[in-house]
Amino acid sequence: MRTLENAPLAERTTLRLGGPARRIVEVDDEAELVEVVRAADAAGDPLLVLGGGSNLVVADEGFDGTVVDVRTRGVDVESDACGGAMVRVAAGEVWDDLVLQAVDTGWVGVEALAGIPGRVGAVPIQNVGAYGQEVAQTVASVRTLDRRTGAIATVAAPDCGFGYRSSRFKSDPDAALMLSVTFQFLLGDLGAPIAYTELARTLDAAAGDRVPAKAVRESVLGLRAGKGMVLDADDHDTWSAGSFFTNPLLSAAQVAALPDEVPRWPQPDGTLKASAAWLIGQAGFGKGYGDGAIRLSTKHTLALTNRGGGTTAELLALAREIRDGVRERFGVDLVNEPVTVGCTL
Repeated sequence: MRTLENAPLAERTTLRLGGPARRIVEVDDEAELVEVVRAADAAGDPLLVLGGGSNLVVADEGFDGTVVDVRTRGVDVESDACGGAMVRVAAGEVWDDLVLQAVDTGWVGVEALAGIPGRVGAVPIQNVGAYGQEVAQTVASVRTLDRRTGAIATVAAPDCGFGYRSSRFKSDPDAALMLSVTFQFLLGDLGAPIAYTELARTLDAAAGDRVPAKAVRESVLGLRAGKGMVLDADDHDTWSAGSFFTNPLLSAAQVAALPDEVPRWPQPDGTLKASAAWLIGQAGFGKGYGDGAIRLSTKHTLALTNRGGGTTAELLALAREIRDGVRERFGVDLVNEPVTVGCTL
């Protein structure tokens, strides 16, 4: 465990934005992690748990409290039978490293989630998803510290409240600390059935087909890189928080008021998911939009990027301009995906 005082947060976020934290504690042992969080909560000290900083917008003023940088490690196969594997993963493991390990080992179900930055503990909170897969499809349970009672508990997947880019942990962020995630994987060399048209086209396959998981992972990495969604220190299009806005979930009546060409996807609950990227572009905010250090990515309209030397205030100003422009043009309210700390959109 290492403690830093008045340390900058910008270097710990993929946006490279954010002022200093009063205290940063780097923890690689689960028992120490629990101890640090319990002590901060008991003292009433504001607490921010950092899971890679890839989905985080921190105010220029920083964070007047304790930041816990979770670096715990461990990937343990709890059972491995002919029907599948139960794999328990520490919260501090790097997510993309786990995806690579899964593909190499023959664990099926996360190959389309390659290239997503962050750590394993953050993944179920956001119910990370991409290219037709969501992590909720493979999570069996999560092990947490209940920050209100101090007890350690295991929460089964059905009790996690998973939804589109959401979970019970996201809706109540101060309730629990993620300690580990247990995944239930099918076994095999073929990935899960392809559920995303762009990915199917890239693989020269049809929706529902199964192709080698390694090919799925490689194709996804290529697609993400083309959109500036694979971290690269030399590419300012990747100095972002990924997709800044979620695709809006709309009623049939709301969709009927939109142009017919708006991409939309029916959802199990009867709503339709519309393309935020399309709405943003058609509202006048094209790739590269903006002046100065903070602009839209030159590769994808969903990513707000820091070209170097930007501020969080500038980022939020651009986000508000885009949100308000889409509302004025289409009557649709976009919701930001990243977590904001010390600031609001």
